[in-house]
Amino acid sequence: MPILTTAITTFILLVLIGIVVGIFMNRGSRSWLGRRVAEARGIGDVTYALVGIAGSFMGFHIGVILELLPSLLLYLCAIAGALLTIILWRRV
Repeated sequence: MPILTTAITTFILLVLIGIVVGIFMNRGSRSWLGRRVAEARGIGDVTYALVGIAGSFMGFHIGVILELLPSLLLYLCAIAGALLTIILWRRV
């Protein structure tokens, strides 16, 4: 049972990391006008949050592949993965 609890907790944390990073990148790094143009094109908070969630899962699992032991490092990899995914997604 503890493995299931840990897995659910990790899943929820990764989703929350992705949402927070996505919304921060959408609202914090664009001007007011830039956000309005992005929302008019259909690229709003929800889209950024979904891309952030995908990036957080990728970053976390890359940390697992690299065998980073402290869980804090895995969550830092999740944050870095979400940031990098959103930055690369914006450039495309």
